[in-house]
Amino acid sequence: MKKSTLFVFLFFSFLSSFSQDSIKKPKIGLVLSGGGAKGFAHIGVLKVLEQAGVKVDYIGGTSMGAVVGGLYASGFSATQIDSIFGTINYDYLLKDFIPRTSKNFYEKRNDELYAFVLPINKFKVGIPQALSKGMYNYNILSSLTRNVKHIRDFNELKIPFLCMATNIETGEKVTINKGNLANAMIASSAFPSLFSPVELNGILLVDGGVSNNYPIEEVKKMGADIIIGVDVQDGLLNRTELIDATKILGQVTTLQSIEKMKSKKTDTDIYIKPDIKSFGLLSFDRRLDIIEKGEEASFAVYEQLKKYGNNDYKSNNLKIKVDSIQIKNIIINNLKNFTRSYIKGKLGFKEGEKISYTDLKIGIDNLNATQNFSAIQYSFENNDSREDFILTLNENPNKAFLKFGVHYDGLLKSAVLLNLTQKNFFKKNDFASLDIVLGDNLRYNLDYYIDNGFYWSFGLKSQLNQFNRNVAKEISGLNQESPDIKSINIDFLDLTNQAYFQTLFAQKFLIGSGIEFKFLNIKSESLDSKSTIIDKSNYLSAYGYVKFDSFDNKYFPNKGWCFSGDIQSYLLSSDYTKTFNPFSIAKADFAIVKTVFNKITLKFQADGGFTVGNENLPFFKFALGGFGYTTLNNFKNFYGYDFLGITANSYIKTATTFDYEIFKKNHINLSANFANLEDNLFHSLDWLSIPKYSGYAFGYGLETIIGPIEIKYSWSPETGKGFAWFNVGFGF
Repeated sequence: MKKSTLFVFLFFSFLSSFSQDSIKKPKIGLVLSGGGAKGFAHIGVLKVLEQAGVKVDYIGGTSMGAVVGGLYASGFSATQIDSIFGTINYDYLLKDFIPRTSKNFYEKRNDELYAFVLPINKFKVGIPQALSKGMYNYNILSSLTRNVKHIRDFNELKIPFLCMATNIETGEKVTINKGNLANAMIASSAFPSLFSPVELNGILLVDGGVSNNYPIEEVKKMGADIIIGVDVQDGLLNRTELIDATKILGQVTTLQSIEKMKSKKTDTDIYIKPDIKSFGLLSFDRRLDIIEKGEEASFAVYEQLKKYGNNDYKSNNLKIKVDSIQIKNIIINNLKNFTRSYIKGKLGFKEGEKISYTDLKIGIDNLNATQNFSAIQYSFENNDSREDFILTLNENPNKAFLKFGVHYDGLLKSAVLLNLTQKNFFKKNDFASLDIVLGDNLRYNLDYYIDNGFYWSFGLKSQLNQFNRNVAKEISGLNQESPDIKSINIDFLDLTNQAYFQTLFAQKFLIGSGIEFKFLNIKSESLDSKSTIIDKSNYLSAYGYVKFDSFDNKYFPNKGWCFSGDIQSYLLSSDYTKTFNPFSIAKADFAIVKTVFNKITLKFQADGGFTVGNENLPFFKFALGGFGYTTLNNFKNFYGYDFLGITANSYIKTATTFDYEIFKKNHINLSANFANLEDNLFHSLDWLSIPKYSGYAFGYGLETIIGPIEIKYSWSPETGKGFAWFNVGFGF
């Protein structure tokens, strides 16, 4: 009896096991096509799949489908991915935005001086490879995939994954299922002309949509039994619809894939085609509408999806690991033109340090801001519970650049700027730059700089500035003659040559010192028909300075603060006026900006300076007045007074500006400034008294590709006079 009972039990157990093995659930493969911003529809589809209880076993994606699919495969839920894309600034994405704070003082000057930059290669002027290198995207994806940063086989992800790219040299499709996940997603979505090609394993790759925008065969080979496919690519557009470059490029890249989709569609078990005809490749601002279209298309086949659903299915809900990285080694590929210390200096962290992903992003932005590298890739390898940081840099083959700018202001008048910049001019880490300014006043600026990263850097500068202008007679030293004359017309020429050393302190403050040789030639014909020479002397001086600048925008900042302070001692002179004695000038400038309401910012500024020693050189005095010109020597902008209208050897000034961005890149602003200005101001407490000088201004500003265009009207209650000023382009 016992034997028969045992036999019956084993028999039915065998039948139960056989039944479970023979009725296995089919493996679900998800195919996500490329389509730029239209790929947001994939998120809507994923939300409905989760609602239907469909567990995805394999994912294959192309371009935007690779980005959404890769994030889903790494463990994010559809809702989490939706939230991620909601935080991205798509203007920054397309421009490969680099925060201003990541740029050194020379890089800031480059962005805020030149309207157009063209590379020169073998004496031929070219055009940039693409609008963006994709580093903004790369930093985001690298941080998001930190949980899987050590995985090199995509079959080991939470959901096995692959994506498609195109070998730009052969046109062949390339399947990426190994390596660094962030690298793979960036390569698959490198849309030609928008993003630079990506080199992986020696192959130069662009967007997978060029060769295979719907990788159904590849997903089937992974082991999928049932294919759910989401097609967000365009059909062919007619000539009336091909109205911009992105649509034309999109049509070119999908010509082949549209024909191939006819057979691929029939091989798809559940085909989902969202109605997104009214959206374009760059419709990133319509994310929520596109996601909704993906949901609508998925609900249309909801009953089919439910067949493969599981009531017990739980969607992903990834918890991102702690935002910290313990660096053990920094491994950099060999570079021809840049030293290891230069690279580490830009990164801002060293071996043995613990950093955050924010620190990492800042370091990569610092490298990207140099424009010395056409591609930057990085990854992490586990090393005894710490991380080896693997950095691969491709040096920019373009070492020479031709740059252009335009400007107009009331002091230096109209000007066209031509610049030639040569990197690696004499040695590694250096550059030489020559500005020639053509217009009402011929000027130039010659720079040579060696950037040594953490160590002291060295620079040489030569600069010529000149103008003709009516100025306060006190600056001329001729105030004893013709007391009825309040202003004098002068021809001003300043030739300054400097040699200096500088470095970063605490990775934030620029400190430096140097020597200066200055030649001044100032003359006037105001007092008689003959030219009167006011000064024609050479001056030798030594100086030191400290600077800090965290403004997010130089001309219309929303946040940040800046500080500059310097002291300069004039030691020797050829002394044309026979009045020279050694003297020193100290000055400082501080400003802070804060957004107080939506689109409304408040800027507060305070600056001042004083002279120690010789008081008989009036052309070194501080001169206030006017607006729009780049600060030169001790000449300062001041609302309510004409250019260089009030002068003294010491001053203190404050200014406040309310700026309202009424709509994108259009600003109206209201400003007020106050000053005490007189010789030896700080010898008493008079500088603490009610300001003797004040001025107010109302203006409009427009941000353009050539720089700001500004119109201001200012008025001073002390004089009762008003001035209208017009300023065009980046200041130089």
